[in-house]
Amino acid sequence: MSLVLKFIYRLYRVSSSLWHWAGRRFTRAGLCILGALFVGGASGLDVENTVAYQIFTLALALLIPAFVCSWFFRMRFSAMRQLPRFGTVGRPFVYSIVIKNLTDRTRRGLVLLENPADPRPTFQEWRSVQMAEGHGVRSFRFSQRRRSSPFKVATMKEAEVPPLPPRGEAEARIELMPLRRGVLRLSSLTLARPDPLGLFRSFVEAPAPQTVLILPKRYPLPPIALPGAMKYQEGGVALAANVGRSEEFVALREYRRGDPLRHIHWRSWARIGKPIVKEFEDEFFVRHALVLDTFTGDPHSELLEEAVSVAASFACTMLTQESLLDLLFVGSQSYCFTAGRGLGQADQMLEILAAVRGCSDKSFPSLEHLVLDHVAVVSGCVCVLLAWDEARRRLVEKLRLLGVPVLVLVIAPAGRTELDAGPLRDEPDRFQVLESGRIEQGLAELKG
Repeated sequence: MSLVLKFIYRLYRVSSSLWHWAGRRFTRAGLCILGALFVGGASGLDVENTVAYQIFTLALALLIPAFVCSWFFRMRFSAMRQLPRFGTVGRPFVYSIVIKNLTDRTRRGLVLLENPADPRPTFQEWRSVQMAEGHGVRSFRFSQRRRSSPFKVATMKEAEVPPLPPRGEAEARIELMPLRRGVLRLSSLTLARPDPLGLFRSFVEAPAPQTVLILPKRYPLPPIALPGAMKYQEGGVALAANVGRSEEFVALREYRRGDPLRHIHWRSWARIGKPIVKEFEDEFFVRHALVLDTFTGDPHSELLEEAVSVAASFACTMLTQESLLDLLFVGSQSYCFTAGRGLGQADQMLEILAAVRGCSDKSFPSLEHLVLDHVAVVSGCVCVLLAWDEARRRLVEKLRLLGVPVLVLVIAPAGRTELDAGPLRDEPDRFQVLESGRIEQGLAELKG
């Protein structure tokens, strides 16, 4: 079975390379002539009973000069992109590229092409995706929404380049549509020039490595009352302003037995002659936990992508100056990132969510342990889950027994939204199934 998969993977690599090469090298007219070449060659084998071979001959006569002309295009250039710091999945952005002609000739009729790093997966990644898709097949339905390519990271439009004077510069603008979150790597830029017949293009490439971080897609949320209320936070406002365990300073007072030595105000003791300590005020404010389920065997899971987008939507909504937000998830290890009230901003949390990957080498109880160890300091939990099995129900039930308000959002495949709320039957407003492909509509139905 492994040998068969490796053979199929090699075919995938070769076919994707050929398709990519042909799509960039041939113009639309050239692709039509290329198609006529294959059709004429296949149908014109019987030269005695058909004249289709003449189509093959004509197409070949047009393509050969086009290929030959591509050998004579020589040019040197440099380019500099002006990329934004961030992009967002599903939102196109336009950036400019300054191109400098390093030759002594004027160049016209050029087209600029962007070259991202090779997005094709390794054999192990490709096999994991194929196995995950195989396990996910339940029925053959024409109405089933077809999954987009999990390896395609972005689409980029070609840009026409203004005439380049000798040793001069020109600016071109490229529109890029991000399809996947994470780091988008751009390796080089290509200038293309079509042959006189406009069928085949000559290429000249210049290295220009650069990256841009693509943030998760976000959805608008309706006004909702998130679970939980103000709760005492050890460390008070100072905790939210600095990383540490200090409290909010109020005043000085005389030492009492049992006061920690670290609270002694040494200057006042030296001045007055008796121990003086600093007094602190307890602080109460709202602190939510945003629990993200990452346990999936598919490294390019659509459900995980939707879950990250939902988490990003809540992170942008919940991060205010009056509350803290703790993002809890499991990757190569257990993570807890806190933002709000000076500790971090929404952009920082979105950067973390952009790098989240599926976890296949651990089990869901590792997330349960992380949440239960952290639950004593939070006012409420928002759980974004990829399934609704016994392990996930048990976590929600434990949170309810501990008196922690919970909002559960389950990301479900299309057509599988009929789920029993289990421990949240008596609070149906706190349990919502979000159907993949209709996440925005499902979030709009959340009630306050």
